[in-house]
Amino acid sequence: MSVDHYENFPVASWLLPPAIRPAVVTIYRYARHADDLADEGDATPQARLAALRACRAALHARLQGQPVPEGPEQAELDTLCTPLAAVMARHGLSQVPFDNLLSAFEQDLTTHRYDSYAALLDYCRLSANPVGYLMLSLFGVGGPDALRESDAICTGLQLANFWQDVAIDLDKQRIYLPQEDLRRFGLDPAQPDTWATAPGWRPLMKFQIDRTRRLLKSGWPLTRRITGRCGWELRLIVQGGLRILDRIEAADFDVFRHRPVLGKRDGLIVLWRALLNQI
Repeated sequence: MSVDHYENFPVASWLLPPAIRPAVVTIYRYARHADDLADEGDATPQARLAALRACRAALHARLQGQPVPEGPEQAELDTLCTPLAAVMARHGLSQVPFDNLLSAFEQDLTTHRYDSYAALLDYCRLSANPVGYLMLSLFGVGGPDALRESDAICTGLQLANFWQDVAIDLDKQRIYLPQEDLRRFGLDPAQPDTWATAPGWRPLMKFQIDRTRRLLKSGWPLTRRITGRCGWELRLIVQGGLRILDRIEAADFDVFRHRPVLGKRDGLIVLWRALLNQI
């Protein structure tokens, strides 16, 4: 899929079966639009929250067979929500994951710090895990083990994203590193400009990378439960997340000057590890 944003992980690649690829693209466009409402541009937080509420209301209306409510983005929301409602009906997708995603985007505007790892995981439950739930539904895979492994993968990918984007998120006044972990490694949560040179920075990041790597690996069995092209897609995505962690480690955890971006060589390594079923 051609997208306007840089993504370290594939979106609707050719590996996905043609029968579900349009559905993935449609879901991605809606989620990307909602995420941009929370992040992009110079709107006030109040205006962003209002736009997210309008996005939620538009999808609810289309699911009920009603027109998109009038508003400044009515036409754009109609082009996003009408095909999405059709995809949801065709594939029997629940409304709950979409509501959870929007709740996470709203939370981005109101919560900029997380006291504990548990609180951060609860955020990932809204911001990342719904994507896995939707993909399992499209793949026709169910059961508690599959859902648990999917959550581990989605949360692990979200955390990998956080660790590579520490500097970017700081510019947005957001800190996803748990406050309890910052204090544990001797870093002042209120002084992020001192972190890069603090003795505890690298041990802190190594702790986060190791924990995230274990989480991703715990979800690896799902790549065997899902067969065919979908399974290969998932293997590549998990390996991509692991490769991001490797790159952060190789840069001596200096994400302030060296944000990892996967290139062609990384792609070959990811592919080779997926082929070897190496984890």
